[in-house]
Amino acid sequence: MKVIKNQEFSGERPLFESHGLRLENVSILEGESAIKECSDIEAEDCFFEGRYPFWHVHGFRINNCHFAVGARSALWYSDHLKMTNTVIDGPKMFREMSDIELENVRINDADEIFWRCKNINIKNLEIHDGTYPFMFCKNIKIDGLKSDSKYVFQYVKNVEIHHAKIDTKDAFWEVENVTIYDSELNGEYLGWHSKNLRLVNCHITGEQVLCYAHDLIIENCTFGEDCDRMFEYSTLKADIKGKVTNIKNPTSGLIVADEIGSITIDENIKAPADCVIQVR
Repeated sequence: MKVIKNQEFSGERPLFESHGLRLENVSILEGESAIKECSDIEAEDCFFEGRYPFWHVHGFRINNCHFAVGARSALWYSDHLKMTNTVIDGPKMFREMSDIELENVRINDADEIFWRCKNINIKNLEIHDGTYPFMFCKNIKIDGLKSDSKYVFQYVKNVEIHHAKIDTKDAFWEVENVTIYDSELNGEYLGWHSKNLRLVNCHITGEQVLCYAHDLIIENCTFGEDCDRMFEYSTLKADIKGKVTNIKNPTSGLIVADEIGSITIDENIKAPADCVIQVR
């Protein structure tokens, strides 16, 4: 493997079509597509400022690097990435990619990150600001996530999340086969139009959560006082600890809670309208 140390590159495509290359303490400055159409690349202690540095790259490792604001859209159309101990300040990272492994990564502008990616394995990720992270992704496993971005996890499939704290709005819409364990979900309109969404040992806050959900499962979860008009037009099986403020027009299934503030069943309920609601 060729090694390049302590150098700076700028301009367009300075390392185009490199294969078997290790970069150590290298700076990619103003320019475009520095490491395009490459394979078997390692980057250690590097700084990226130019646009689109990693496009069409197959097999690469990035450790202890920094992507500045100018390095927008840095990783697209690539596969088999392992990224560790890295800070990203540029938006629109990770697009149309597969086989991604991240550990101890912080993304400070999460606008439109992880779009149409698959086979993602993440441990200890922070994402801040921005909208629509993880749009149209599938086959995701996450252990350790902190997020204050808006509209996270829209239209995703086959997702498992552990130990997350998510402050958001309109999250997990139109998802399919998603399970979330031991997490805190704060935001309005969570989980609308979902299919096979399962929440285990979670705490949920926000108005009108979990409506229009199909085959929703809730196990040993708690809800904040602001959770009103819950479960409207949803089919579900729910085991809830503590009190829920208001349940409105669930379509079918079983809801069991320690305490229920109020239940709204009106002429707008949808058939079969046979959900059983019980106080434990």
